[in-house]
Amino acid sequence: MEQNQENNRILIHACCGICSGYPIELLKEMGYEPVVYFCNPNLDRREEFEKRLEAQKIVCMYHWVDLVIEEYAHDEFLSAAKGLENEPEKGKRCDVCIKLRLSKAAKKAKELGINKFTTSLVISPHKNFEKITKIGNDIADGLDYIAIDFKKKDGFLKTNNLSKELGIYRQNYCGCEFSKR
Repeated sequence: MEQNQENNRILIHACCGICSGYPIELLKEMGYEPVVYFCNPNLDRREEFEKRLEAQKIVCMYHWVDLVIEEYAHDEFLSAAKGLENEPEKGKRCDVCIKLRLSKAAKKAKELGINKFTTSLVISPHKNFEKITKIGNDIADGLDYIAIDFKKKDGFLKTNNLSKELGIYRQNYCGCEFSKR
């Protein structure tokens, strides 16, 4: 039995084209209709934002999915991370960053009339699936946070292979100036 198309839509927060490639594919295989939300105020430079956005556009065209782009607002991240600049990677600053982006994703899902959301962040072997799932569930505010560990079943390898196939920009740091240390 085919599900109602409206109930099938899911907003996927995308941190970059590399990380979202396989998650979009998997969501489609699972019967979802993904809408990609590119929201990354954590990125340290506008140039980095533009490079990742261009890669995201290529991935979305490849998968034939809609892309919603949040304006670059690095000051918003710096304000949220104030006082946490010297925290280690995977520490409190990263939690605040993830909460900021997932909160914005939940808000955007509501604006678009989508009742489910998820994130491509969890495909990274450097990100904690349980921690991100808890944050997603905590801020869901009446929406369903769909927790899928995209790195399972070689997801990280598959997403990297797709990014190489598409020839998209491949960054070598998470995004904020503090993660470069």
